[in-house]
Amino acid sequence: MSQRPLRPRRTASITAALERGGAVVALESSVLAQGLLPPFNREAAARMMRAVEQSGATPAITAIVRGEPSLGLEAADLERFLARDGVRKVSARDLGIAMADGADGATTVAATLALCQLCDIELFATGGIGGVHREAPFDESADLVELARSPVIVVCAGAKSILDLPATLERLETLGVPVVGYGTDELPGFFSVTTGLRLAARLDTPAAIARAWRAHRALGRSSAMLVVQPPPAEHALPEAVVAQATAQALAAAREAGVRGAAVTPFLLARIQQLTNGRSVHANLALLEHNARLAGQIAVALLALSSTSAGSPRAEP
Repeated sequence: MSQRPLRPRRTASITAALERGGAVVALESSVLAQGLLPPFNREAAARMMRAVEQSGATPAITAIVRGEPSLGLEAADLERFLARDGVRKVSARDLGIAMADGADGATTVAATLALCQLCDIELFATGGIGGVHREAPFDESADLVELARSPVIVVCAGAKSILDLPATLERLETLGVPVVGYGTDELPGFFSVTTGLRLAARLDTPAAIARAWRAHRALGRSSAMLVVQPPPAEHALPEAVVAQATAQALAAAREAGVRGAAVTPFLLARIQQLTNGRSVHANLALLEHNARLAGQIAVALLALSSTSAGSPRAEP
């Protein structure tokens, strides 16, 4: 017997937004519970949610809360996640297990995409996606597969700079995930503005992205659309600085024998040290920047839907 997909628990504000047909933007919780350290994770949450709201949309942090898939976090739950009080990292494969265990789980990009599908949320803002690892090409993030099967617009600053960016871009092409530069012709480098990797598509307004998304979906395509924008120039790091810090961090990881899921947090923490904290401020700025753009696109999608609904039907 087939089982109907459950509906995640929703906060009152998100329920109200969905019932009135308002714009909602999903935000991941792993960046808060396993990514940025306190107090920067608290600042990130506040800045992302405020940016979405200022765009006219409603922010929705995704998570597993005591075993319940959740869209939005109540104040007490958010505090627990920010304090990292027994919160596990949850990818898409881990959602059911976290539910069965009654656990608190902070959702990665992959897990957030899975929850977006359950709620029909079309916009998701994050910092950077996972991808193909540099020194272990067989090791690629579950984010890529979820992007290939999740009809969600994902706004980010590209893939994390510690990854093999050319290989990641190639995998996205193979998986049929369109990558659109917002105001840029090349893939951003997460912490840096440039990478030298040219993109096949560029769009310069939220309305243009909304139209491209509707065309993508009208074709029956079920993949995500990755919208990439550079970090704000005043907070971005030079590409050479990021490359040098990443190389040193990778060498340190090899020497320390760091492997598997521990590699990414190790590398990001080491890059923070090597850049004297500049990478953290770039990260905060790009998270806010991406959340604002996602909110603007969500509002543009609503406007496009209203226009389409109000236009006269074409004569056969």
